[in-house]
Amino acid sequence: MPVLHPARLQVGEEVRLVSPGSPPKPEDVLHTQRILEGWGLQVSLGDNVFNKYGYLAGTDDERLGDMNKALRDPSVRAIVATRGGKGSYRIADRLDFAAAREDPKFLVGFSDITILHMSLWKHSRVVGLHGALCVDETTGGIPRLSSEFLRAALMSDGPTVITSREAESTSQLTTNGTARGPVLGGNLDMIATAAGWALPDLHGAILFIEAVDLYLGQVDRQLTMLRNGGHLDGIAGIAVGQFTKFNPSKGITIIGLLRDHLSRLGVPILGGLPLGHGDHPATVPLGAAAVLDAKAGTLTIE
Repeated sequence: MPVLHPARLQVGEEVRLVSPGSPPKPEDVLHTQRILEGWGLQVSLGDNVFNKYGYLAGTDDERLGDMNKALRDPSVRAIVATRGGKGSYRIADRLDFAAAREDPKFLVGFSDITILHMSLWKHSRVVGLHGALCVDETTGGIPRLSSEFLRAALMSDGPTVITSREAESTSQLTTNGTARGPVLGGNLDMIATAAGWALPDLHGAILFIEAVDLYLGQVDRQLTMLRNGGHLDGIAGIAVGQFTKFNPSKGITIIGLLRDHLSRLGVPILGGLPLGHGDHPATVPLGAAAVLDAKAGTLTIE
């Protein structure tokens, strides 16, 4: 199945905001809307974007309905998830994959949205964007760098180069070597959740992982299951993003745990990438061809 690259957005085109997971704060949605409109884009809202149903933004059918309506609407040129949270995994197997292939458009989101990216890639081979316009909890604003990364990914042509940051703790995991392949992955919790039903074949891919606020035992179980289940067999390399809000447990650190698991795979590892739930996260196209250069500290999406 050939890879489909959605067209870059042009000024005046429509973006649809949807809530496939947990309910967003209305003020955050309006903030995102203002930024997108400032880029010259038209913004529409899903019918259930502000719904609340427990920890979900509406029932499964309501959230799925908004996603599929956006996938089927020819006037919508990109779909932006208002937040992640929980629940996208409940609808990931019922997306309109035929519509996604017939009219490819970017899905923008991360965290819980990872499982939608993986399912769309598995069934439709449509490139998505792992990123978001996330409000900084400290400042109440959206980090300028994150905004610029997403705007470039949505609206500009040319390669994307993401450079490792030494300040990121996962930079300690960097080895050497180069790898080529499509970048696939995202939030580790969702990658593990997708295994066996929504996770695509990762053979030949550059696996990208990030995570936030899990117990070390959870990460240990997830990586053990993915390795022992054969889901990581044949990967070309590993791009490690931000692992935030992790505390040592009885002498074990998240870096030590990741090194233990990832080193067994025998492929080049590039850590320290500003991708995930940390400061000023970048945007990375999922499914696009890339080159990982551990020595240079770069992940280049072609």
